[in-house]
Amino acid sequence: MGNPQPKNLDNLRHSCAHLLAKAVLELYPGAHNAIGPSIEHGFYQDFDFGDTKISEDDLPKIEEKMREILPSWTHFEFNEVTLEEAKKLFKHNPYKIELAIEFAGEGKKLTTNNPGNFLDLCKMGHVENPSKEMQHFKLTKVAGAYWRGDEKNKMLTRIYGTVWTTQQELDTYLQQQEEAKKRDHRKLGQELDLFSTNMLTGQGLILWHPKLAVARNVVEQYWRDEHYKRGYQLVFTPHIASMDMFVKSRHLSKYINSMFPVMLHQYIEGESAPDYQVDEVLKPMNCPNHIQIFKARPRSYRELPLRIGELGTVYRYERAGVLHGMTRVRGFTQDDSHIFCTPDQVIGEVRSVLQLMKDVYALFGFQDYQAYISTRPKKYLGSLEMWDFAEESLKKAASAEKFEYKIDEGEGVFYGPKIDIKVKDSLGREWQLGTVQFDFNQPDKAESTEDDIDEFWQLKTFKMKFKTRENLAKYLKQIGRGFNVTYIDNDGKEKQCVMIHRVVFGSMERFFGILIEHYGGAFPLWMAPIQAVVIPISQDQNEYAEKVLGELRTAGLRAENWNEAESMQNRIRKAEHEKVPFMLVVGKKEAAEGTVAVRARGNKNEGVVKVEEFVKRCLEKMAARG
Repeated sequence: MGNPQPKNLDNLRHSCAHLLAKAVLELYPGAHNAIGPSIEHGFYQDFDFGDTKISEDDLPKIEEKMREILPSWTHFEFNEVTLEEAKKLFKHNPYKIELAIEFAGEGKKLTTNNPGNFLDLCKMGHVENPSKEMQHFKLTKVAGAYWRGDEKNKMLTRIYGTVWTTQQELDTYLQQQEEAKKRDHRKLGQELDLFSTNMLTGQGLILWHPKLAVARNVVEQYWRDEHYKRGYQLVFTPHIASMDMFVKSRHLSKYINSMFPVMLHQYIEGESAPDYQVDEVLKPMNCPNHIQIFKARPRSYRELPLRIGELGTVYRYERAGVLHGMTRVRGFTQDDSHIFCTPDQVIGEVRSVLQLMKDVYALFGFQDYQAYISTRPKKYLGSLEMWDFAEESLKKAASAEKFEYKIDEGEGVFYGPKIDIKVKDSLGREWQLGTVQFDFNQPDKAESTEDDIDEFWQLKTFKMKFKTRENLAKYLKQIGRGFNVTYIDNDGKEKQCVMIHRVVFGSMERFFGILIEHYGGAFPLWMAPIQAVVIPISQDQNEYAEKVLGELRTAGLRAENWNEAESMQNRIRKAEHEKVPFMLVVGKKEAAEGTVAVRARGNKNEGVVKVEEFVKRCLEKMAARG
């Protein structure tokens, strides 16, 4: 789901992508432009430069050419063409011909546009007066991108840019981007020794270094405390699971390209094999195992709602080209919970989740957030009645909790509608964190259909495993679909549960990547890896510094004694660089009086206080998580 933006801004950015294409084709004869959509905060255009290599050093030259061309672009002219006409008009551009054939095959109209001296194949959606409206632009970076996002296709060159309606908006955005570069969690992760990745461990797998591990442990304990307080039962589940479970849940056919390859189970000699061979996979989600815990014994309506939670690690394949530090990974720990309830408990449960989200986001300084309710897609499971009930429940719960929400029509997943919560960080950037999701698939029980068999038979893994469609059909009939998640109601009858998925952080990896940038690496006191460092002015005060350190640690503060043989000022600068909340300088006077000279992060001198007074202040701030 993209972030909605005003249509005129979308048109402005799309139009500027055309201007970029024109400038590049003039500067680099023989290059081909592919696609150039509007995106959040800007646009991009993909090019095939042939053997020519360009870099960000070339962007000023391209910008200059764009400004040279712009005055001649007074308006766009549009014309509908046939496929044969399109092939002739763009005979030198294989990318445009491929798109034209595809669009025509889908029954779409083929439209060209021309601002005066540049014919392109494109749908409608442009500004009325380009020369006046498109003046405030900037090209930002160069990257590689596979044609149509497919690694089997040719690698193209993608040029990114941004454009705004006023120079002030452009300047503000560029300043924000400069600050974002300074706060990049990958940069700060290295500078502050927080995390790393390497090829031996594996791409997209995060190594949490001791400092960040401390912060994670503190946040996870807060998460556990809040969930116990709100009636959740926390569990652990394995990292691998039978492939059959994900066939039964239908995750495997939908998400097989995101799952790591099947591991075939080898039977010990003499061991009797089951009717069908069991294979195992790294789990891509936790929900089917939570269902198994629910179903471990019969459940009464008196036990509902039952809230099962887990900080569960899952594994999903992401292409190497989209991996990005901690925010796009292959192994991650979800703060995953599943609520099993009756229909009349639904609104109350969704409200409770939204209340939790509000409290959690406020704690981390995310005061500005927006809800997006995704409704029924074209292909879906469950009845219309179930979808209408669930969508209405989400709207009522969001309204009751005073969440402003927007509707994303048709963007729900096949098994149910959802609410996504996006928050704005300290730089005003929007991030998706929490999700509340209905599930009409897994709690159900159904026979495998011909459509199911067709869907699985298209998968190479299943053709190799079962050899024939008949074998696959037999297997799917035995497996069935759904887990039949039920409870005994007060009338003694078995009834199907309503199942709600939810996360608050999303994943610990991504959440901490966001937090590092949100705080600029300067974690608040309660979660800071090192909360205070004692800095003796000279080695003569080291004995007293050790005494202070002991008092701090006894009180539960994470502290260190920095008594290295270097100047006090160097040690203070080091503490500032590492973004330690407090520096406690001790000299002869402090040692004699049992005090510390307190210097807060950001070169703030807070004066001289007794050690016990400093400890008291810190404990109060930590208790309030300030």
